[in-house]
Amino acid sequence: MYPPATRVPSSIFTRLPDRFRRKARNAWADANRGGAAIDSFLEGPSFDRAGNLYVVDIPFGRIFRISPAGDWTQIAEYDGWPNGLKIHRDGRIFIADYRRGLMLLDPARGAVTPLVETYRSESFRGLNDLVFAANGDVYFTDQGQTGLHDPTGRIFRLREAGGLDLLIDTIPSPNGIVLNPAENQIYVAVTRANAVWRLPLMLDGGVSKAGTWIHLSGGLAGPDGLALDAEGGLAVCHLGIGVWRFDRLGRPTHLVELATGSYGTNLAYGGPDNRSLFITESETGTILRAEMPVAGCAMYAHM
Repeated sequence: MYPPATRVPSSIFTRLPDRFRRKARNAWADANRGGAAIDSFLEGPSFDRAGNLYVVDIPFGRIFRISPAGDWTQIAEYDGWPNGLKIHRDGRIFIADYRRGLMLLDPARGAVTPLVETYRSESFRGLNDLVFAANGDVYFTDQGQTGLHDPTGRIFRLREAGGLDLLIDTIPSPNGIVLNPAENQIYVAVTRANAVWRLPLMLDGGVSKAGTWIHLSGGLAGPDGLALDAEGGLAVCHLGIGVWRFDRLGRPTHLVELATGSYGTNLAYGGPDNRSLFITESETGTILRAEMPVAGCAMYAHM
């Protein structure tokens, strides 16, 4: 339906050092990696104001900070499965933890403490990713093991002023999440449906008229992490394929080819001009870098 997407090469920026690799089976790997012994599964890239890149290691409950030169420091290790990480405009570091709920990280002490653990006294299914609005509200996905067999994944909003809102509870595997530049629409990767949905935010703050915006095909699984650029375009991690860039109308314009591995799971814009796309390649524990034609949308962590 559209002209072929321009191929964009990627290169290896840095890889998880061997001293941090601990190959083992655990409950997360049994459920999500077919019982394989793994040494890491990186996700949740997010830059701080100093240009350091934070990433999470889901199965081992670890948080790492990577310097602009590519040097790794372990910031925390705790009893949880951190899946998404974002940095609030006030400097607080939020974690979407699959087991524990919405958490806060104190990087100076390496302490991870709960912020929101339940909704109306019930546990979450398994949080995946999050994004901040300009006013400080945080939107997060509750994916768990939902899919086409159980389309009950959810999106929540934690208001800066207080209060937790359930926006939708009929998604078959909600994963990565971003807001459009006007913040009147939510884009969410719906992994098991191999699609990206668009959810209009109504004037009363609720969601209505949810629909499919992009329908992908093939790959090892569906879309995972999302990132917005300055033109309203969307970068989409598509497991097994690479990273698509769609324009604001949903037309494919570019495809980032992974320099190693097949599991480009999540991504963040960074670099001096914010045109570099940093991608967590979870199969090999590597951070890839690709130079994009459009700069990323400025995140509130950098303000």
